[in-house]
Amino acid sequence: MDLEYNARCLSSPPEAPGPTHGRAGPCVAILLSTFNGERYLGEQLRSYVAQTHGNWRLYWRDDGSADRGPDMMAAFGQDAGYGRCIRLPEDGNLRPTRSFFTLLSMALLGDASFFAFSDQDDVWLPDKLAHAVEALNQVSSGRPALYFCGRMPVDQSLRPIGRCPALRRPPGFPAALIQNVIPGCCMTLNRAAAELISAAGPPDGTWHDWWCYLVVSAQYGVVFGGDRSDILYRQHGGNLVGEPLRFWRRGVAAMRRGRHPFLRIFWGHVGALQACTGLFPDRTRTMLATIVEAAHGGLAARVRALFIPGLVRQTWMETLVFRLWFLLG
Repeated sequence: MDLEYNARCLSSPPEAPGPTHGRAGPCVAILLSTFNGERYLGEQLRSYVAQTHGNWRLYWRDDGSADRGPDMMAAFGQDAGYGRCIRLPEDGNLRPTRSFFTLLSMALLGDASFFAFSDQDDVWLPDKLAHAVEALNQVSSGRPALYFCGRMPVDQSLRPIGRCPALRRPPGFPAALIQNVIPGCCMTLNRAAAELISAAGPPDGTWHDWWCYLVVSAQYGVVFGGDRSDILYRQHGGNLVGEPLRFWRRGVAAMRRGRHPFLRIFWGHVGALQACTGLFPDRTRTMLATIVEAAHGGLAARVRALFIPGLVRQTWMETLVFRLWFLLG
């Protein structure tokens, strides 16, 4: 698919055979970055076609695969996905964050109302998009909103292997500065949120899902989840980022990594938000200023920053570890 074809798809995608479900309702842009994904990719593609909300368009790019994944994607674009697949030109290995934000920027040129990130190895249940559209339609279109669905962890053969822990604290800012609780594969954004995220350039070293959650919550947009598991969330040896299914295991993993990787991401986020504070309300700017003061001040300044309301992680133990690391500087 060349750029001229992509441009035609953006303006008026041709009607062609596709899923049996109708294409009524707002368009959802699915954003898929592939990398050596041929083993599981076919199941994910079939789950798009099975969506009860049939008005979707797939934006995809390959991030330097050495397998048959790109050929499978091209074949899908000529078959079940005909007329609704837009392939971005490959320009080397961008890694996930840059790859997904490149896809988001391209999708914003189209007419989609909502934007859903997708991993290549999961399986979407049929109502995944329908539930997201229903939820986001309840929010004013001018207010940034991020909806996230539940997920069912499964093994490589799609057998259930447990349950993801429920959130103990609601998502929001400033908690988003110190913990990401929303996987990208579960996220769907409205256009206002997508435009806000596009305007706020991410720092190096972040993850696309954490940055999306952080930006929308820093603007005090709507961040809310559904109570249904709409994704079979595959866990296998090739996961780029897996997910411990117990809070204590997450804490142990963080302790093993040590404070330096965490603080590097934390201060990168703070600096990137500070660079675009005009996008955010006064209360966000005040919190960021207090945190920045702590970076240059002494112990007293760091203690003041820790008393910012809501600067906590999901459990008291995780919060305690963060506070110790922050005080150490």
